[in-house]
Amino acid sequence: MTDKIAQFVKLHQPGKPLILYNIWDAGSAQVAVRAGAKAVATGSLSVAGAQGFEDGEKLPFDFALTNAKHIVSAVDVPISIDLETGYGDDAGAVGANAQLMKEAGVAGLNLEDQDLSAGGLRDVSAQAGRIKAAADTGLFINARTDLFIQTPLADHDDALAQKALERCQAYADAGAGSFFIPFAADEKSIGDICEKAVLPVNVMMMPDGLSISRLAELGVSRISYGPGPWMAAMTAFEAEALKIFGNQA
Repeated sequence: MTDKIAQFVKLHQPGKPLILYNIWDAGSAQVAVRAGAKAVATGSLSVAGAQGFEDGEKLPFDFALTNAKHIVSAVDVPISIDLETGYGDDAGAVGANAQLMKEAGVAGLNLEDQDLSAGGLRDVSAQAGRIKAAADTGLFINARTDLFIQTPLADHDDALAQKALERCQAYADAGAGSFFIPFAADEKSIGDICEKAVLPVNVMMMPDGLSISRLAELGVSRISYGPGPWMAAMTAFEAEALKIFGNQA
């Protein structure tokens, strides 16, 4: 385990969450670190959008790898890369891509369990195999489940939380370091998962959602902002551009 990976592991503490104001390139990583970030993590939508691509592994893997190398060279904190589903048709390919990311100097990867080609979620055992292949490199794997994204908010109930916990156990057994539940917004569900999960829990900040302090009280270990920071930056850029070009009319 490299020093950066070990450092990253220690930053995941229930009740004292690691805050990841997600970045998309070397410049945004430097801004986050200057502001006090103890680690940085990319968001796939943000990285793809900054290069003119759609999300969903439309950004070529080579672009993602080069971007990771630029970020590593720009900041001296642990770096996690959102690798979406791993850019591989099978576990072996996912493991090979994870190894390239490790050689680039990153500390962790985000791997999601949605099936980009077939839709829905991957079978638990199949996803566990992909996570194991990535975790065997020694990288810290943030295992994301898309259960809460693909389920209507009205159905975010105890049964769904139990399904999430079952995936958490399988992913932990495969070597994951943390468990990511984006779009989970119900306080009870988040609290129950944090209490029962065998891994540190990562949540995404939601518009009008729970505060950082409340999420900490519930036992969350990691808080991500997803594409929010990039969207905010692009909104501000567009607003200024509209002022400039509008004045030329």
